[in-house]
Amino acid sequence: MKSIAILHEGNDKNSLDAALIKKLLKNFLGLTEDTIKEQVEFYGMGIKSNFFKTAHLPYKKLQQYVANGVTKKILFIIDADDVKNDARYGGFKNTESELNSIIEHLGLQAISSVYIMHDPNTEDKTGYVESFLLSTLSSERMGCIMQFLICCGFELKEGDKSVYQRIFDSKESLAHPFSPYNFDHENYNELKNKLKALFE
Repeated sequence: MKSIAILHEGNDKNSLDAALIKKLLKNFLGLTEDTIKEQVEFYGMGIKSNFFKTAHLPYKKLQQYVANGVTKKILFIIDADDVKNDARYGGFKNTESELNSIIEHLGLQAISSVYIMHDPNTEDKTGYVESFLLSTLSSERMGCIMQFLICCGFELKEGDKSVYQRIFDSKESLAHPFSPYNFDHENYNELKNKLKALFE
């Protein structure tokens, strides 16, 4: 049985969050695909608001595994987003406060930790996984990307999400063979430490 649970936005197979975490587990901790499958249960929570519903199905399953002594450690990974778009759950502080309240309500606080995805370069810690990934690119690379998108007339309606999807995440990705994963960047340090603690 899997002793580690990682809850993230999106589905548990193809989400950007799950892909990033699996790449970090392999590249930073040196775990194999088999080891990850044996030890880690990924819970795709869907949209962000599902994290704040105590009756959400993954929570029921997780609580049962915790009660049976199967799950020993839990990591919640959630986007900060922006308070301008959601006065209750948007923004780093609101997300942190509401999620900690849910974790306590579920009785999982003793074995849980939280990582909130955001752009570390913003003063108010806004953003999401795409913002986080773009924050680890060099200023030269980002300058090239932005100039290219502007020159080609791409509309960037959702900011970093739009930039990320146009450059790295579409079927006709413009950035191959480049990668948004610069795991040596200091912005990864906190997340790396959270992941490392799951296996200690």
